[in-house]
Amino acid sequence: MIEAERTALLASSLAHDGYLLDVAEAGDRVRVTITATPQACADCLVPQDLMRSILGQALGVPPDTIDLTYPPTNPTDPSPTEKEP
Repeated sequence: MIEAERTALLASSLAHDGYLLDVAEAGDRVRVTITATPQACADCLVPQDLMRSILGQALGVPPDTIDLTYPPTNPTDPSPTEKEP
């Protein structure tokens, strides 16, 4: 069982950067959804593999039991080759 206090600490940290966190247990799996608000810092969210490790440690579950959903990337953002120097 995931402790509410651990979830609240993660949610607070992500909220500081403009993200919402939802954690739900589903049998032996943990579903984590991170949603961007309009104020989200696009550069503040770590890669999914790293986030899964952070979540596993913070929630006290094996990282490979976490089903992680990240916010979609913004299709209007230019690709790295199209960005101005």
